[in-house]
Amino acid sequence: MSNPLLNIPLLPPFTQLQPEQVEPAIAKLIGDCQGQLQRGLENPGWESTLQSLEQVQDQLNRAFSPISHLNSVLSGEWRAPYEAALAQVTAYWTEQGQNRELYEVYQQLAASPEFVSWPQPQKKSVELGLRDFELSGVGLEGEARERFAANSKRLAELSSQFANNVLDATNAWTWHTEDKADLTGLPETAIAAAKSAANTKGKNGWLITLEGPSYLAVMTHAENRELRRLVHTAFVSRASEVGPNAGEFDNSGVMESILALRAEQAQLLGMANYAELSLASKMAPDCEGVLEFLNDLAKRAKPAAEREMAELRLFASEEYKLEELQPWDIAWVAEKLKQQRYAISQEELRPYFPYAKVLEGLFAVVEKLFGVAVQEDTTVETWHKDVQFFWLYRNGERIAGFYLDAFAREKKRGGAWMDTVATRRQGEEGLQLPIAYLVCNFSPAVGDMPSLLTHYEVTTLFHEFGHGLHHMLTQIAIAAVSGINGVAWDAVEMPSQFLENWCWQPEAIAMISSHYQTGEPLPAELLEKMLAAKNFQSAMFTVRQLEFAIFDFRLHASEEVMETQKIQQLMSEVRTEVAVVPVAKENRFQHGFSHIFAGGYAAGYYSYKWAEVLSADAFSLFEEKGIFDSATGESFLHSILEQGGSRDALDLFVEFRGRKPDVDALLRHSGIEQLELNISPA
Repeated sequence: MSNPLLNIPLLPPFTQLQPEQVEPAIAKLIGDCQGQLQRGLENPGWESTLQSLEQVQDQLNRAFSPISHLNSVLSGEWRAPYEAALAQVTAYWTEQGQNRELYEVYQQLAASPEFVSWPQPQKKSVELGLRDFELSGVGLEGEARERFAANSKRLAELSSQFANNVLDATNAWTWHTEDKADLTGLPETAIAAAKSAANTKGKNGWLITLEGPSYLAVMTHAENRELRRLVHTAFVSRASEVGPNAGEFDNSGVMESILALRAEQAQLLGMANYAELSLASKMAPDCEGVLEFLNDLAKRAKPAAEREMAELRLFASEEYKLEELQPWDIAWVAEKLKQQRYAISQEELRPYFPYAKVLEGLFAVVEKLFGVAVQEDTTVETWHKDVQFFWLYRNGERIAGFYLDAFAREKKRGGAWMDTVATRRQGEEGLQLPIAYLVCNFSPAVGDMPSLLTHYEVTTLFHEFGHGLHHMLTQIAIAAVSGINGVAWDAVEMPSQFLENWCWQPEAIAMISSHYQTGEPLPAELLEKMLAAKNFQSAMFTVRQLEFAIFDFRLHASEEVMETQKIQQLMSEVRTEVAVVPVAKENRFQHGFSHIFAGGYAAGYYSYKWAEVLSADAFSLFEEKGIFDSATGESFLHSILEQGGSRDALDLFVEFRGRKPDVDALLRHSGIEQLELNISPA
């Protein structure tokens, strides 16, 4: 029986993929890449070396993509083969990153007289390649070279282990009751989901889990304060040495090892710390500039956050006789205050945002902005019955496609993300279309009740689709700078945050909302309340994001050995400086901080705020011209989305906006216009 991973088509045949196919396929494909590299080095040149290598490496990438993806969305039997394949792939890329003969080909191409007249994407791919060789230790000798390679392999293993521990800890804890009164206050959608979760486990009654929809419903709505305490404690102590599953999935040692290895990688490359290494491929100029940006924003946002927290405490005392707010009270009291002040809640809005309508409206918004039509294709194989597949068309021509896995389920990694199936590139068989995965964790339909989204979940869907558009609408056909490839990490969040803005525009809201039973539009009164409440506790949200960003950056800028106790100490120090909400003694946020320990955001979590400056300022042009102004939409498409990583992010922004970024739009959108920041991504 042939192995489908050896000749993976544009759309993976998910129903044919089996875990036992992984290791032999990846070994064979890596062998093909190594053989092609040797042939390419015998006859060095752009086409004979770089393009021919891109062709075989694309086969490897497109085989590894569904393996990695299935590990994230199904876990279980895919975990071991994924980890084995990850080790093989990491070793291959590390070896190539240190291949001096290939490095010399890049150098020769960059130094050739014809290089200056090359197309920009081609030149940029060589320039980025040279940078990446240097950051991969191509200049290292002997033991240092071997050590760098061994560290790279071990870091990949540890990142996977960190993510596994978080997922296992999330799945390990549940709370069961057969008394519905325990769930007083929870919305009917959440109660139905808890009933379904219990049934799935063969139990009567209701089951609360730590999956996002269940956790948030309890923390925001449960009148049962003890239940809120139990769920909060279990959630914030996941994968740590404390809490209900203390030590069982503990990430303490994993974090220590990751930080030590990252620090050593930076030192081997002659850098002071890992933060410096991280910034070598980002927009931000240096460590001082990042910390100045974050600290200045924190210093100016914290007074507003303290006022918001004081209001919350006063309200809790006067209305609920809660003289001391505990961490598990914050979201619940905030929801009560929001309802009193604006007479609105996410649950009141939910019936007006049925998933199908939101999706239809999202596609309509994108079509008006960028001239792109989206059509579902129900014939495409997927990995789960709830997964959908869509094609994108422009002027009647198929240009891209994406899978959408929208709903939470057991063994699926939490959160939301976009990942690549295939990259747009010019290959031997012609132009390869870009294909994406879009993954969310919304509450699924239960019985006759369709999936109904909170407005927060609506913005999450728009956010991830913004990432998807960046990948799918590219016009670049060289893999290294196509789509999100080659884009500075602190600019990569710009298109995703940018698209979120339409979730707050009345004209767009009319396109994405209607009552799931009656089809009636969102009433004007509710819309006005929703918009009025947009910036409710926005300063508290801002300082929370800054708390994570400052912690991450200082953690990776430290030249100390960061043991678990010191990591916790740093977290506490940053909270003292920035945070305004109380923290449970069991809180081990860092043990579940997958963005920096299992994702690409190490010394880069600041990117969310950095890119928010760009996205808010970009959207301000639509505010001036009209939110569906076709010329402005075309300009954003051509200057940002189509260009991928072929040009520097700042240059592309200036081309679109006509000037460097200005922070004013971000502050205005956040409702904290009075702040005056002296720093910008420029």
